[in-house]
Amino acid sequence: MHEILLNIESKEVRYALLKHGQLHDLIFDRKKSRQITGNVYRGRVTNILQNIQSAFIDINEGENGFIHISDILENSKKFEEMFDMDFDLNPEKSKPKDDEKAKEITQLLKNDQPVLVQVVKEPIGTKGARLTSNISIAGRYLVLLPNNPHRGVSRKIEDKASRERLKKIIRSFEMPQDMGLICRTASSNATTDQLIDEATELLQNWQTIVEKFNNASKPTLLFEESDLIKRVATICVDKKIDRLLIDDHATYLQCKSHYQKFMGEHPLKIEFYRDKTPMFERFNVEKEIDRAVKRKIWLGSGGYLFFDRTEAMHTIDVNSGRSSTNQASGDVEETLVRINLEAAEEIARQLRVRNVGGLIICDFIDMRSRKNQRRVLDRLKECMKEDSAKCTILGMSEFGLVEMTRQRSRESLSQTIYTGCPYCASSGLVKSHESVSVEIERALKKAILCHNQFALKLIVHPELNKYLDGGDKDYYGQLAGKSNAHIEFAVNDNLHLNEFIFYSSINGQKIET
Repeated sequence: MHEILLNIESKEVRYALLKHGQLHDLIFDRKKSRQITGNVYRGRVTNILQNIQSAFIDINEGENGFIHISDILENSKKFEEMFDMDFDLNPEKSKPKDDEKAKEITQLLKNDQPVLVQVVKEPIGTKGARLTSNISIAGRYLVLLPNNPHRGVSRKIEDKASRERLKKIIRSFEMPQDMGLICRTASSNATTDQLIDEATELLQNWQTIVEKFNNASKPTLLFEESDLIKRVATICVDKKIDRLLIDDHATYLQCKSHYQKFMGEHPLKIEFYRDKTPMFERFNVEKEIDRAVKRKIWLGSGGYLFFDRTEAMHTIDVNSGRSSTNQASGDVEETLVRINLEAAEEIARQLRVRNVGGLIICDFIDMRSRKNQRRVLDRLKECMKEDSAKCTILGMSEFGLVEMTRQRSRESLSQTIYTGCPYCASSGLVKSHESVSVEIERALKKAILCHNQFALKLIVHPELNKYLDGGDKDYYGQLAGKSNAHIEFAVNDNLHLNEFIFYSSINGQKIET
């Protein structure tokens, strides 16, 4: 059974997709950090970087957006990747023109110039949104390309009769010559009237955008993509979900209303969750969320995964852990392969739940047989097919390393839930008590010899104080005594674990060390 749980809070909407009771996908949608991918803006060019053929654009969303020249020139290849399709109706028009290839960004943009742009990648951390001027207005069945003349059909529609029917329909549409249309996967079951109605609606949306752009005088939002609650009914129909469970009555009624127009396409149970036990707790989603933000993930076989993040990439290390191998039969290789196969499935699931994006390196347990390496790689590729984000997986190296990329569409789960730690400066580490003790010794010498302080009081955290009771306090007393100085000790549980402060016992002033 496939079901979607929608948890509604005042500041957050959480979407969980369960397949046979197991968490398969997770989305957090917060009001303060709403998703802006797909939104269309009137922007203003603030800075042009000619050396990398790019520009920064103010779209009135905090950090300035970023656009590259490839996102300004007509780019059919990007549309093919975004909507998983081929422009097989206009192959000649798909080729970039020679004069476009030679253009410089300074020929296309000037400082303070107003521009019409669309967000293609969410702002993450301190990085602004990625923008394009190749606008696409997406509906459920169709995508309108206002400044691109190509018309095509999604390659996911494999039935030849359906493809031909859709090609004939979109060829017959009376539209401006410079506009194009894409038939999405859901259009294979749509009637001609449904397609005509949606094309008309998309054209009206575009006309509204143009009018708002002309009337605006500063960076502003012109068109907003539907939020998660409005989209969930169509997601359920497209994914053939059996049940939608919602724990907020107003949202429940809203989703039922949105579903009315799709009732004939797929039978969906929409239910209001009434139990006192929180919905995400009852379905074990909270436990899965807690598990998904941990560094270490145990596998059923006894093996485990380590998830680590660097500035450039994410790494996943597969370990055999406490799994048992049948040494008597000598089938160690097969045992390791089974751990790797299980790890491949869990890696694909964790990447979806954690929403990990960018470059990812998977370090599987070494296998001697190339056949076994292919088995593991094939399992990983098969499991990643269920991912809605675009993924590219390379082969497995002789060291068992698999390089892959996953489309980064929004902040990861950990970035959404956590912020940088002020205690460890976001390093994830604090100094050991021994290291701090050594620093105290240096600071004590400096206070006596450089600042001529001979009556000192040392204040530390209670946990560090316990460590210093093991002999370090006696040593500090002897060290101070050699210079005819005296030291007292006190604790303050408001201090950081690594923090210590020296005061003068005479006037109570803090001693800078």
